[in-house]
Parts: sequence; structure tokens; C-alpha cells
Amino acid sequence: MIRNYLKTAWRNIVGNKFYAAINVAGLTFGLVIGLFMLLWVQDELSFDTFNKKGPEIYRIGIIGGTDVSKQIFTSIIAPVVPAAKNELPEVIDGVRILNVGSAPFKYKEKNFIEEHAAFADPSYFTVFDFPLVNGDKMKPFQDNNSVVITQTMSKKYFGNEDPIGKMVILGLNESLKVTGVMKDYPANSSIKFDFLLPISRYNQLAYLNRNVNYDGKTRVLSMDADWVNFSFETYLRVKPNTDVEQLTKKLRSIHERNRPEDAPVPYLAQPLYQMHLYKADGSNGGIETVRTFAIVAILILVIACINYVNLSTARSMLRAKEVSMRKIIGAGKLQLFMQFMIETTLLFTIATVLAIALMYALMPIYNNFSGKQLQVSAGNYQVWTYIVITLVGTLAASSIYPAVLLSSFEPLKALKGKVAAGIGNVAFRKVLVVVQFTVSIVLIIGTIIIGRQLNYIQKKDLGYDKENVFSLNMRDIKQHYDAFKNDLLKQPGIISITRAGGDIVNNNGWTGDNDWDGKPAKSNLLFHPIAADKDFMAFFKLKMKEGSVFTGAVADTTHFILNEAAVDAMGLKNPIGKNIRIQKMRGTITGVVKNFHYASMRKKIEPAVIYYRPEDCYKVYIKTTGTDAPKAIAAVQKSWKQYNNDTPFSYTFLDDSFNQLYKTEQRTGALFNVFSVIAIVISCLGLFGLATYSAQVKTREIGIRKVLGSSVTGIIRLLATEFVLLIVIAIFIATPVAWYAMDKWLQDYAYKTSISIWIFLLAGGSATFLALATISVQSLKAALANPVKSLRSE
Repeated sequence: MIRNYLKTAWRNIVGNKFYAAINVAGLTFGLVIGLFMLLWVQDELSFDTFNKKGPEIYRIGIIGGTDVSKQIFTSIIAPVVPAAKNELPEVIDGVRILNVGSAPFKYKEKNFIEEHAAFADPSYFTVFDFPLVNGDKMKPFQDNNSVVITQTMSKKYFGNEDPIGKMVILGLNESLKVTGVMKDYPANSSIKFDFLLPISRYNQLAYLNRNVNYDGKTRVLSMDADWVNFSFETYLRVKPNTDVEQLTKKLRSIHERNRPEDAPVPYLAQPLYQMHLYKADGSNGGIETVRTFAIVAILILVIACINYVNLSTARSMLRAKEVSMRKIIGAGKLQLFMQFMIETTLLFTIATVLAIALMYALMPIYNNFSGKQLQVSAGNYQVWTYIVITLVGTLAASSIYPAVLLSSFEPLKALKGKVAAGIGNVAFRKVLVVVQFTVSIVLIIGTIIIGRQLNYIQKKDLGYDKENVFSLNMRDIKQHYDAFKNDLLKQPGIISITRAGGDIVNNNGWTGDNDWDGKPAKSNLLFHPIAADKDFMAFFKLKMKEGSVFTGAVADTTHFILNEAAVDAMGLKNPIGKNIRIQKMRGTITGVVKNFHYASMRKKIEPAVIYYRPEDCYKVYIKTTGTDAPKAIAAVQKSWKQYNNDTPFSYTFLDDSFNQLYKTEQRTGALFNVFSVIAIVISCLGLFGLATYSAQVKTREIGIRKVLGSSVTGIIRLLATEFVLLIVIAIFIATPVAWYAMDKWLQDYAYKTSISIWIFLLAGGSATFLALATISVQSLKAALANPVKSLRSE
């Protein structure tokens, strides 16, 4: 019986190649896009879940600052871990990580700049599931001169040699012995460091010769007693069923007992599994994008199913007599149902095979496009489970309705041609078209608004000039900066040079250790400090609101320039001449610079203070002419080798750093472009099916109208009117949905584009034009048909 079903189904597919091809194409496109998106969602949701003790691990943070400077910090003070382990019975263990960022490493003649180096507690390997393939996880560091590296770094530095016991050089002459090799981090890990040094080494180097602490008041001999340095990413492993809210209150109490002048210091504890998709305070972060993609993936699959349903039912008239004859010769309703289910399954199987083949072929492109490392592996049961559930759900959704419809004809009515009206009045089919185009229009609107926001970010006046500027960390150039600068200014293509103690594109530095004339007693205002030299303001074309810039005089070491946000937050009416202290530095406010964006536009501009301290500057900025940039880079590289011969040369253009801040939005926008195109293509295929059906059931009416003198235009208008009405309904439904969704998306930005009415008009007009183009193909064919033939056959 099954064999007969399959044979009949195959004959029907082969006999209707055109419609079968449309069906297969629609399902294939829908499955490929839907599955790609669902795999992306599954990967996002899987971050850090490989850590088996994950439900017991929390990242500790604090809420700092007041008013406009209020923000959440995920790096805290070092004493929290030992204090929590000693005083809180619910705490099992803890890990502190001090991110070094980029650091120069050398092995024999190999020199590298590594971007992911850090100091960490030995418990890093027992709290987290980062296994060592070589070494002892209970004692990963033999002493303060040890280092643990990843398998990739081992291969990079030592090839196939055994790395254990090998010596690498950090910086100029710090020898480190490899005592462990980590298995490479999973792609879905939020924590990734290629080089790990014992945190006790940092403790030794940072506190050995320190006379005073960061606050300039007290001498601290160990980081475990330093309640001022908020630089340590901290994780606590707690006992199951621990009351996390009570835990944070206890941590706050410990902090305020040891550092009462900091009070109040609210603590936060974020579950490890939530770090990737939620902000530290538990509010939504990337999870909104994940939810959006999951919904869009399901909707893409739904409109692919709708496309199949429409095409199947559009051709139901051609099969009505076939079904009736089968019933007359004894076929039961169940048999007919099974026949059409197997036919759908066969079509769906073909589409599935093509979809999976396309996924394998397109996976490298998709990974590059999305920034992922996804794969459809035969051994990844989770991925296959995901795919099977999706395929079964899609198959069920796209096959049951057509099968029920095609098996339910009354044979006598069908043979007399009286079944058409019953099918033609099914409103459900029109609802499906409205749903398809509603989704498509929402995606088009989303694509336009995301593109506008990215364009707004690119073109907004940042308050400083970043064009044709590249930067690099100076390292040993710092001691020879004047010679370095004078030499380069003689080179063609180099316009000007300055230096600073931070990244002007994304300055993450901050300090709450400050005071000024008239500071409120309860104020805990945070400043973003920026060390600069005398050329900094002119180099970036920063605009002064009042006061003067630095001149390079000795007196400038006691001068401070605030941005407008700082003056407003401090409540100063006449700031020039007011006394101010930033950490150990004391002086007067000599200038106010107009606000400029030194961070992402998701945040409002926060208080910043620029101070003259060339010795604190570690980054050099070089402005070039656009055409001579390669010559400028070559000249800088030559000078680099003169002062940093043992360290690889690397640089970054500010435009690239700026774009990096919005990489997620750029990828989201690009993916939405693809989603929109696929959705509208599938929707038009469904509309084509509906237009085909409409032309078939109105064949006699069209013939009579033509005989009575109706024009081709009139016939097209007849067939197109009802479809245009459906598209208009879809536009009215999609407009408020898209406005709400995109308005919510834009809330993440302090500085954002507007949602203009023309966006909805453009999206609706585009959808209507494409729909009319699709309908016109079939309508024109019906309008040009010979009426004599249609009336004779009817």
C-alpha cells in the first residue's frame, strides 16, 4: 500500500514539475533560513552551559556613582573573595581575574602581541570546567613565574614539542615557565584567555614597592587588603539553594565595614549562565535580539508552510475530479488522507535534503556573516534534535490542512464542477496571505530602521575628529616620545601626533575618588579620567565651551578640563577657577570642553575630566592624509622597530575601533536584509499560488467578460483587486507591530534616529508593488487567453 502511495505521489510530482518546483523551492528556502536562525539562537542560549557547576557560580558586581554617572561595574576589589570564603559559610570557592589585555610574548626568535592574557587564582581550573590537557588543575602554577596556555598557543609557540617546562619571555625580560596547557575554550564560552599567570605574581609586583595606595592616603602591602582598586572580575561558587539576595547584602556589609567612606556600595550577583545575554543587574541585554531572531525564524518557517498550503489548495480544483473518482471506486477518506500526506512528505523530504545540503554548503559563508562557529555535525545530537523537531513541526503544519481539504470533496458535486465555490470562499486562505505579508512588511520596516540607526551613528557629529587617525600603544617609545614625534612629523603623509592615557573611542576608565569645592556630602560622582598632552585638544578638534586648553607649561599639571556633562552633574554654575581633586592630583578647573562621544551611543555622555600628565600617556595617535596613509604607516613601523624591536608592530584606525562598537548591530542589520528578501520571495510564491487558483475558478467569468468586450486592463483589475485589499490589510496590521518592536529596540540607544512615517509608506509600497508584479504575471496570462477555448472547456 505504501509503495503504491509513493508511486502515485511521485507520478503527480513529475507530472506537475512547475508547481512541484515552486513548492520545493519555497520549503527549501524557508527551512534553510529558519534552521540557520534557530541554530544561531541555540548557540546564543548555550553560552557557558558546558560549566557543570554553572548554577552555583555567580559573577559579583557593584552599582557605583550617582545621577548621570550611575552605572554597573563587573570588576570589583580583590579582598571580596578571601573575605567571603572566610566569613560566609554559603561560599564554597571564588576566582579573581585581572584582565591584562594585550601583552608581548617571545619564544626564541618568535615575537607576538597576545590580546588575551590575564592574572587568575589557581581555583580558575576547579571552579570552571576548563580542563588541563597537561598539568595539575589542583596546582596549575608552580610559582609566581609560571604560565598556563591554551592548546592553540602551545602549537603556535612550540609546534609539536612538549610545552611543559619551556620558557617564554613576557615583555623585555620576564621569564615564565609553562606549567600547564588548557584545552581550547569552547566557542560558546564568555571567558577566554590564552595566557594565564598566577594572580600572586600581580600581587608581588604591584604591592612590593608601593608606598601609598591609590587614594594617596594609606599603605597597602597586599591586594587582599586593597579596598580601592576595582579591577578584578570576581566569581563566587556558592552552595545550592543559597539566597543570593542575602549574599549580596552580606558582601555589601563586609565592604562597608572595611571601607566605610565608600558607603553605600550595593552589590550584585549575576548567574554565570546569564552573563552572555543579560546585563549585570538582570535586565535584558542580548536576549532581546535572541528572542527576536527566534520569533523571526518561526515566522519564516510559518510563511514557508503557508506558501505550500496556498499552492496545494490553489491546485485543488485540478484534483477534485481525481479525488471523486477514487471515492466512487471505493477509496476511503483515510486512504485519501494518507495519499496526500505521503505526497506532501515526499515533497518535504526532497526539500529537506536540499535544505541540509545547502546548509552544509553555505555554513562557512553564514559563519563569516554572523560571526559564529556553527556546524551541522553528525555527532552533535542537540543540533540534530533541533533540526528534527523543526522539520516535523513544519511538515505537520504544512500538510494536514491540504490533506484534509483534498480528501473531503463530495464526489458528485466535484464531478459536476460545484466544488469550486466552496473552496473559493474559504477565508482561511486569505488570512494566510495576510499573515505572510504582515511578517514580510514588519521585516522590511525593521531592516530600514536598523539601517537608519547605523547610518545615524556613522554620520552623527561625535564632537571630535577621527578621520584618517590610527593609534598604537607606545611601549618603549614612551621614554623617547619627543624624538619619535619630531622624526615622524618630517615624514610625508603625517599631519599631526598626540598621546593620551586612554582610548578616545571607548574609554572604560573611571574613578570615584574625587572632591571639589561645594561637593555634596552624599555625592558619589564617577569621572572618566583622560590623561593627555598639550596637543590632545587641537589634534581631535575638541571644542571648548569656556576656559583655556593646555599649553605644556609646568602649571598645567595642576589644571583640569571638564566636559559639559561633568559640570552639570557637579552642579557648578561658574566652574572656572574652582578647586578639584582627582585621586592624588589636586588643582583647579581651567576649562570646559563641549561634550564628545568617548563611548557607545547606547549610553548618554558621562562626566569626563582631561588632565595634563604626559607620563600617564601610553597610547599615541597619528593623523594622516587619506591618500598617504600607507606611507605614514610604513614610517611609523620603521620608528617602532627602532624603539621596540622585540615587539611586533600593530595599529588600529579609529574608524575600525568605532565600527567595532556596533558590530552586533551591523550583523543584525545584514541578517535582517536576508530575512526580508527571503520572506518576501516566499510570500510572493504563496500569492502566485492564490492568483493561479483565482484565475482558474474565474475562467468562465473571464471568458464571458472578454466576449462582452472587457479589456485586458479590466480583467487584470478584476483579479488584482482582492489581493491588493489583502496587502492593505497586512500593511495596517504590520505598521503598529513594527513600530512597537523597533521603538523598543531603539530604547537601547541614548542617541537614536527617529521613526518617520515615510518608512512605513516605503515598506508598504514596496510590498504592494511586489505583490502586484506577482499577481500581474498570472492575471495577464488569464486576460490574454482565448475566451472561446475557456468557455468550450468549461
